[in-house]
Amino acid sequence: MDMIAPGAEAGVPVRVPLVTKPMGVWGSFQTGRQNVLELIPEIALHQPIVSGRTVKRWHMVMDPGALRRILKDRVEDYPKSDVTKMILRPAIGDSMFIAEGAHWHWQRRAAAPAFSPRNVQALGPVMTAAAEIAAERIGQTEGRATNVFDEMVTTTFQVISDVTFAGGRAFDREAVHHAINSYIESTARVSFLDIVGAPSWIPRPSRLVTGSAMRAMKTMADQAIEDRRGAPDHGIPDLLDLLLDGEDPETQRRMSTSELRDNLLTFIVAGHETTALSLAWALYLCGFDPAVQDRARDEAKAALGDRAATVADLPALPFCRRIVDEALRMYPPAAFLSRTARAKDRLCGREVLPGDTVMLPIYALHRNHLLWPDPHRFDPDRFAGDASYDRFAYLPFGGGPRICIGASFALQEAVIILATLLARFRFTRVPGRDPRPVLILTLRPEGGVWLSVERD
Repeated sequence: MDMIAPGAEAGVPVRVPLVTKPMGVWGSFQTGRQNVLELIPEIALHQPIVSGRTVKRWHMVMDPGALRRILKDRVEDYPKSDVTKMILRPAIGDSMFIAEGAHWHWQRRAAAPAFSPRNVQALGPVMTAAAEIAAERIGQTEGRATNVFDEMVTTTFQVISDVTFAGGRAFDREAVHHAINSYIESTARVSFLDIVGAPSWIPRPSRLVTGSAMRAMKTMADQAIEDRRGAPDHGIPDLLDLLLDGEDPETQRRMSTSELRDNLLTFIVAGHETTALSLAWALYLCGFDPAVQDRARDEAKAALGDRAATVADLPALPFCRRIVDEALRMYPPAAFLSRTARAKDRLCGREVLPGDTVMLPIYALHRNHLLWPDPHRFDPDRFAGDASYDRFAYLPFGGGPRICIGASFALQEAVIILATLLARFRFTRVPGRDPRPVLILTLRPEGGVWLSVERD
């Protein structure tokens, strides 16, 4: 099925072609290997819930009230699905992202102080420095097409590695970057065995391919952590220092080396990939709508002049922040979540039984016609100060007690980098090179985000 091109609907950026007829198990597998989002039925954009059966019973939920129930009110009855855990565990073990119950609670409590507003703001200079380096690098491409997705990946990986292992000689950034990319490209794809609900002990061949790279990455991280334990005083505390100092206030438990490593790798994998995607899609949308880009540029220039943005500038950059918010609505990095029902329940009048798969298609939620007017249109002013929408209609970082612990970090970083770039450059779409939104583990722009760059 071909991508819906921007020209197919006036004023509509690229979007995913959704399902209009039944696929069956084999068709679902083939589609899921290429793009998980193409498993979503088109009717999900017009209804609060869609149910069906492939091998297991499943329900796709796009209703804010039901999502509040799943993610907040009865969160213990909807643990992350076995497929989610199988895909993520090879990279991030039993970190707080996939841990359940008491094991999740104590890790979250121990890590929470590291992501306090004060500590996130203190990491701002790292983001400002990376924004400046990115601007210098992009400036060298002036007058020609540039893949800004690659540029943003480089930039956000610099940020996350600098705030995670500052000065860590044992941390080979290139090797870690390569391992993460290999993992996402192959290991994180949906397997046929996942689709048919085969038990986790049956090996998934694709998840054996990058095993050695992942093992090397974990060994490297373990060594960096042990080095830091032996020589903790290296200047301004980074994320590793804050987590080493972290303690669950209820149990006084601290993270072991393996627990620290799994959580740090979670922040590295999620922290740079998701922010890079948010920025790449935001720049694509600015290229798509020059009037929005001009308005954001005027705001950024007025606030920054010729310098890079800092944390102190964020209150003067509300429109740049709204562009990031709208990019996260239209192209949420975590665009498809999955839970397994543990207890009998009712969602939107539908019976949910233990063992049912409950899908949270965030992409469809954010484009549901019952919740968002003209949902395929790019409109940052949806998020203006007087805008109103249900909290559980907008879930780029999840919701409830398990909302992404690094959300404020990601938003701060994204606005600093976006404003710095828009104040200096004009980005224009390259004809015939629009990206294709494809979900593997995250919602990536297949083919890159190619934009022409001109110094403003």
